[in-house]
Amino acid sequence: SFAGIVLVAINPYEQLPIYGEDIINAYSGQNMGDMDPHIFAVAEEAYKQMARDERNQSIIVSGESGAGKTVSAKYAMRYFATVSGSASEANVEEKVLASNPIMESIGNAKTTRNDNSSRFGKYIEIGFDKRYRIIGANMRTYLLEKSRVVFQAEEERNYHIFYQLCASAALPEFKTLRLG
Repeated sequence: SFAGIVLVAINPYEQLPIYGEDIINAYSGQNMGDMDPHIFAVAEEAYKQMARDERNQSIIVSGESGAGKTVSAKYAMRYFATVSGSASEANVEEKVLASNPIMESIGNAKTTRNDNSSRFGKYIEIGFDKRYRIIGANMRTYLLEKSRVVFQAEEERNYHIFYQLCASAALPEFKTLRLG
């Protein structure tokens, strides 16, 4: 549901047939509010304003753990790639999110609410050329919870990377690290 220029979305915890190229094409060129509330409506509005005003645009994706923030960002990137004609050249959302497993290892931890809770934020910047085609992307991360390195609440754990390194200590390629 839209609340002004804010889209309130709920993670259905299952795949729905509302994110395909046919749906992208239905939202392309439409005004926000002429179509049902959708991440594609928000992406289209940002894309149109970028092209019309020749100014940078931002989409803030926020929510609790498990709310679907990463998936929503992925769908927005897919939308931009498709409507800009860049989709066939490079699957931008896959390239930007390819570093996600590494980032999760370093920045995710078990909490009382989620076994794989992200403890960091992401800022994804997508670059467009003068014809509004994607030419690149950059993902910056920032650690939100530095204190977790030295202290974890009861029933919580440190960042996954520490456990992964310890579990790998016996592997030959880790011998020089002397983790054991």
